[in-house]
Amino acid sequence: MELGLAEFLRASWFAGTFPIIMASIPYSHFRFLKTMLLGFAKRGKIMDPKSHKFTVPQQFFLHFYLAAAFWTTVLLACTWLYAYEAVGSLASKPLDYSSVASHLMGGSNVFSFYKSQTVSAQQRYQVWRTVLLLFLMEVQVLRRLYETLYVFTYSPSARMHIVGYLTGLFFYTAAPLSLSCSYVPVALHHAAHKMAFFILKGRTQTEVLEFDWSGYLKPLLVLGWFQWVGVAMFMWGWIHQHRCHAILGSLRKRSDQACEYAIPHGDWFEIVSCPHYLAEIVIYAGLLVASGGTDITLWLLFAFVVANLTFAAGLKSIEAYCISEIFHCLVRSRFSSRTVKCIA
Repeated sequence: MELGLAEFLRASWFAGTFPIIMASIPYSHFRFLKTMLLGFAKRGKIMDPKSHKFTVPQQFFLHFYLAAAFWTTVLLACTWLYAYEAVGSLASKPLDYSSVASHLMGGSNVFSFYKSQTVSAQQRYQVWRTVLLLFLMEVQVLRRLYETLYVFTYSPSARMHIVGYLTGLFFYTAAPLSLSCSYVPVALHHAAHKMAFFILKGRTQTEVLEFDWSGYLKPLLVLGWFQWVGVAMFMWGWIHQHRCHAILGSLRKRSDQACEYAIPHGDWFEIVSCPHYLAEIVIYAGLLVASGGTDITLWLLFAFVVANLTFAAGLKSIEAYCISEIFHCLVRSRFSSRTVKCIA
């Protein structure tokens, strides 16, 4: 199951990245591909108001982060529980599941399917590293959910293509899986057996689970320096993306301001045109570094993020200059006013 899941994810990221790369090549035979991808990716002001066929409201961005928050929480909870109960501390000796099973339940228990298995120090390290990656992903998607609810204001008339919508749903389902595909099947299996045992035996016969903060958190604090460099990169991009999103959100505080195009200033907007996309790339680069950089699945995920956001940054350039009548006004506004009325 592990190999099947990993191969599916790798094929998916490759299938998503390859067309974007091909469309970015300035070759006439690929022009149709670029046109098609541009049509799928357009949303908001750069989408023709008359071409609302196969589109959904841009407010459906909320669905991405609701799904991501739920799914990542499930994966994180199951993997963390598996790491704590079945894998053990990074400082512990290899765990013999048969002895644990006999000690706890005399042979018929939640761990019975792990009998005669041992977990090496390397496997323990990898499982706790997976917990760290999922925790960082949880921090990211919860912040994006908050921003969608309380920072951004979407115009009721803004639309996005259904293909872009489905791609977003897939991304936020597959990305957490890519961070944990090596151990999530066994972690989910462990959680399912735990739940089944609770249902069959009843609450009165189930051992009360004491929440040991040290046992749950200490292994994360003794991971390698690669993980902490990755965490630092992640937080650097995370903080700047939040600041950039706050700047963008402040430009449109009401939905009736959709007819205005505003020039953002501050933070990384003084350096690049799409700093929130750059920050997203830094965030996923941090996850890649924290993973140790040995999993091809995460490299393919990172390649998709870079290709997709680079392509989207090109669309943002189109958004800034798609109305030729205000081009000079946009340039002057960098030095004077900060809000330019769009010409209908």
